[in-house]
Amino acid sequence: MDARFVKMHGCGNDFVIIDERDGKLGLTPRRIAALADRRTGIGCDQFIVIEPSAEADAFMRIRNPDGTEAGACGNATRCVVSLLAAETGRSTHLIRTIAADLPGVAHPDGRVTVDMGTPRLDWHDVPLAGPADTLRLDLTDGPVSGAAALSMGNPHATFFVEDLGAIRVEALGPRLELASIFPDRANIGFAQVLSPTRIRLRVWERGAGLTLACGSGACAAMVNAVRRGLVERAATVTVIVDGGELEIAWRHDGHVLMTGPVATSYHGTIDLSAYPA
Repeated sequence: MDARFVKMHGCGNDFVIIDERDGKLGLTPRRIAALADRRTGIGCDQFIVIEPSAEADAFMRIRNPDGTEAGACGNATRCVVSLLAAETGRSTHLIRTIAADLPGVAHPDGRVTVDMGTPRLDWHDVPLAGPADTLRLDLTDGPVSGAAALSMGNPHATFFVEDLGAIRVEALGPRLELASIFPDRANIGFAQVLSPTRIRLRVWERGAGLTLACGSGACAAMVNAVRRGLVERAATVTVIVDGGELEIAWRHDGHVLMTGPVATSYHGTIDLSAYPA
């Protein structure tokens, strides 16, 4: 039951990546949750399984640390594109997820760009519990209110604040993630617009908590800021997260591109039979 894995991160958003293209390894949600535990397992923000795909270069299955499945993870997609580029010698790859097909390009400088697709802005696409204005939700908790919501393959709500340093993300995030307006829970972003081309962002990720970076959350923050008239759509916007910087562009064909660094922390082998199936 020994399985090889690689630990990678994008701006500190860290992943355990296991390759199942040669066969299943018995990675049940319960076992994945145990492996994702930072005290008794390997530890990660998301657990990534690379699976075969007839329609794309690979299928990427995304699991939160609690074992639940996620539809999108931009930083993990960039890591998988980097792995496949090193394996094949090709810079471009198509990654299939349960939410969408995501094209990616590994650049010579080590950065990776992923096309995250088009944001979905209707209330039922987020999804929300009922009809609502996704540009300004009727949702308030302490100092934050009026989030803008959309789906980047997973649900996001972005609260724009004057001073991000004054926001207790660890207290607000868990409550807002579970707000009744979000039937599938939501990723909760807290964003401070620094200039027409710069945003400071922290994200409480559903099923994962506060992470050093959230790629889809950075995309959501940029798109929602454009929708609010706070940043320029014509420009590439730098989103500053706790672990570094991501460059986000919302093209006029509707697609959102995310570019940033990836890094390999280490390779390892683990005995899967030591963890409950």
